Amino acid sequence: MTPPLTSSPSSLKRRGFLGIAGAAGAAGAGAVLLGAGAAPVASAAPAAPGNVPADPFRLGVASGDPLPDGVVLWTRLAPKPLDDDGGMPRRPVAVRWEIALDERFRKVVKRGVEHAVPAEAHTVHADVRGLRPHHEYYYRFRAGHAVSPVGRTRTAPAPGTSPTVDFAFASCANWEQGHFTAYRHMAGERPDVVFHLGDYLYEYAAGVNGDVRTHHGDEMNTLAEYRARHAQYKSDPDLRLLHATAPFVVTWDDHETDNNYADLSPENGDAGQGNDTTAHFAARRRAAYQAYWEHMPLRRLRKPVDTALPLYRRLEFGATATFSVLDTRQYRTNQPYGDKWQVSGPEQWDPKATILGDEQHAWLERSLSRSRSAWNVLPQQIYFANWDAVAGPDDGGYNDGWDGYRVSRDRVLGYVEERRIDNFVVLTGDVHNNWTNDLRRDFERPETRLLGSEFVTTSITSGGDGSATHDPGRVYWDENPHTKYYSSRRGYVRCSVSRDRYTADYRVVDYVTRPGAPVRTDKSFVIEAGVPGVRDA
Repeated sequence: MTPPLTSSPSSLKRRGFLGIAGAAGAAGAGAVLLGAGAAPVASAAPAAPGNVPADPFRLGVASGDPLPDGVVLWTRLAPKPLDDDGGMPRRPVAVRWEIALDERFRKVVKRGVEHAVPAEAHTVHADVRGLRPHHEYYYRFRAGHAVSPVGRTRTAPAPGTSPTVDFAFASCANWEQGHFTAYRHMAGERPDVVFHLGDYLYEYAAGVNGDVRTHHGDEMNTLAEYRARHAQYKSDPDLRLLHATAPFVVTWDDHETDNNYADLSPENGDAGQGNDTTAHFAARRRAAYQAYWEHMPLRRLRKPVDTALPLYRRLEFGATATFSVLDTRQYRTNQPYGDKWQVSGPEQWDPKATILGDEQHAWLERSLSRSRSAWNVLPQQIYFANWDAVAGPDDGGYNDGWDGYRVSRDRVLGYVEERRIDNFVVLTGDVHNNWTNDLRRDFERPETRLLGSEFVTTSITSGGDGSATHDPGRVYWDENPHTKYYSSRRGYVRCSVSRDRYTADYRVVDYVTRPGAPVRTDKSFVIEAGVPGVRDA
């Protein structure tokens, strides 16, 4: 849900990509066979090279969830991406991967084989280990006689080290409402890692949500439909380029399954969408989660079981930053007041309501307490600060966000305050506009202690071009003294984090309804370590 408001591409660096590699890369002295995490192989033998269709790598390559010694490598074999089977035979296919120190693969350091199986849409999730920390690598795949495009990835820093970490985060890419130009600009900046905070795609039927481009098919509710929509989005060259440039850390919001769903409660009771009974919606969620795992660079241990996919996780980038990635959708209770905008009252303080669930809450507290990094960062989906758009004493609220779950938010901020968690930063997507907020346990009392800050990224395309305004309306400034910045353009946030300083640049494009918009920095903020609150850079 998007709450209402009252109110020349940069050139890529040469070292980017060879596209399709023509010659075989020679194995370096350290080459080994590493098959850990391979998909279970069906009883039938893998397809022989001559049985693999031509051009099976049309959806590109990706990497994700970097560790100091490893990374996940992803691809999907799909010569006909929008077909139910992707154009692949109904049998396993052996897929060879290799990872090298150079993009021409003269110095291959690891190689292995995975088996892409029909039950997983012929996707590959190779969990490569034994790599050097904070190091750049290149990778590719082979199936039959076909060779994939080349991807670049980077491992996380080693424990105890404190290099500067450069990353970007993004959210909300609606195919029908614009072009993914911002992804191309992000790729040109070659970040160490990209955090995608949800609404990677949208579930709506063709033509329902925009007219810049058209979705394929009806509103998704079957596994085949979710797979086809993921394939359509990965057919976008700007998104494929970004995936091939930097590792992703992903988490979802609602549109990967169904707008504004909460656990097993759908948005509506439409039988045509599979929302009329809990059993039918569970089947829809099961299909959405399966397709999401298949198409994201996630480890095999995160493969969904029935309707559950364990997505919250912790990634340490040396002593610089610990990222505690949240899932605010899968475990939440239903939104208060029927999810109505700026309707407030005791339901927002229901002690039984939760946005994380007890297990994830406890995990987050352990993650924060065990962190030895300078910065404690929460990549998550939903507006975290209080969002008051009602004049006067009523403190309003965005009930699909943390405002609807105030006991949950108070538990998080209370833990940060009482345990004196340093340098606490929340990263947010969802709301299709840029915002910057300072965080207090009591947002109605601006004199209370600052505990951290929230950077909210706008959308990649959702909402169309937006406008040039930086003014959400007088009531927003009057009722939300913790808010420091607003913009309604599209784009992403670029961050550079050292032990002493966190810098955030709001990167925007002025239009998405046609391709080719240049990118610019609209606003920059700095947080000094040990000094809560943002200031202008």
